[in-house]
Amino acid sequence: MLAHDVTRAFEESLCAYTGAPYAVAVDSLTSGLLLCLLREDVRGKVIRIPSRTYMSVPCSILQAGGKVEFLPVVGTHLTGAYRLEPTRIVDSALRFTAGMYRPGELQCISFTGPFKHLKLGKGGAILLDNAEDAAWLRRMRFSGRREISYHIDQFDMVGYNFWLLPELAARGLHLMTQFYALDGTPLNNADLCLPYPDLSEHPAYA
Repeated sequence: MLAHDVTRAFEESLCAYTGAPYAVAVDSLTSGLLLCLLREDVRGKVIRIPSRTYMSVPCSILQAGGKVEFLPVVGTHLTGAYRLEPTRIVDSALRFTAGMYRPGELQCISFTGPFKHLKLGKGGAILLDNAEDAAWLRRMRFSGRREISYHIDQFDMVGYNFWLLPELAARGLHLMTQFYALDGTPLNNADLCLPYPDLSEHPAYA
């Protein structure tokens, strides 16, 4: 089995569990968000997000050329998933459960850190239902390359080094079994609920 075959097998396991037609594994949810924001072409556009979220979210919006508008959050915690309005992009760092995919969305999921349901140490994926978007994202995560040797590839696209390490994909494929009962029935996971600082108070994201 080649390295890309391991990654594809992991992506297929994500699709089977979440109900998404396509999954594109990346090295972090943050990388997935940035690629999706570039695909949506948010340059000059205002993107609305909760004021309490992980700081890489506004960073990604600004790096993609967008502008950030923070929406007030009641309390100090964030739960589940939210949309980066008005885009198709969903930050699902705190949601990973059976059948979670909703048609038309670019759902970014996270396997990074000690609190996630699927603990890979570092990693993420984009769940989606558009074949053209999936093909574009696969090349963008891999330095613009096709999944062949760079000695024979034709370089016609500028991308990023955001691919998921094959050993992490293999570990993810193994650990996906924990989300099924012994009879093969998918198990549901509760949304995570974590505290975050109010980023609207920080000048870096103005």
